[in-house]
Amino acid sequence: MNKSIVLKILNKIGIALTALTAIGFASTNSVKAASVTTLLQDSFDQENSTALNYDHFANWNVIKGSVDLIGSVGFYDFLPANGLYVDLDGSTGQAGTIESKKTFNFQAGDTVNLSFQLAGNQRDNVTDSVTVSLGNLFSETFSLPRSQAFTNFTRSFTVASITNATLDFKGIGKDNIGLLLDNVTLTKSVPEPGSIMGLLAFGAFGATSLRKRKQPTFRN
Repeated sequence: MNKSIVLKILNKIGIALTALTAIGFASTNSVKAASVTTLLQDSFDQENSTALNYDHFANWNVIKGSVDLIGSVGFYDFLPANGLYVDLDGSTGQAGTIESKKTFNFQAGDTVNLSFQLAGNQRDNVTDSVTVSLGNLFSETFSLPRSQAFTNFTRSFTVASITNATLDFKGIGKDNIGLLLDNVTLTKSVPEPGSIMGLLAFGAFGATSLRKRKQPTFRN
């Protein structure tokens, strides 16, 4: 086979392998390289005091009914060592709905992670419920028996289109005893496109460098 043809074939193989390697690295690193933003994190421990029918939350508005802020020593501390937490069925005969004071902005492709803790009412032998919603992105009703201790719940989903949303916890009931809520965290993550472009550029540079290398010498 003609030497020049062999050299051209080797060059093309080298360029293809370098490009494929760069793309592979880009695919792997684009998953790892994501910008994570914490939108809301609340354990309720920063509130000034416990109170029945509490409505002075730092991060929430009570938009319907009432809720109780409980958990300090000697003040309805049904689950000790958990700091302060919220009884979602306050003391007015109508369960409360708390809504985040902030409205959160989401872009198409954002990955949203929501986590929170719920516990049973710890008093009456009934099953209580709460509906958790994030605008039109997510809505789910959770029901727990009286004796259920604080339990972690986590939900993750990808946003399909640009959306603005508030986070709501809507207690269901009218007996002044509801589910207990604690440790709410809401985050979103977005892949960094810059990391992919940088790696592809590196691959292109490698391919160019390969072409500039000294040609191998063939002997008959």
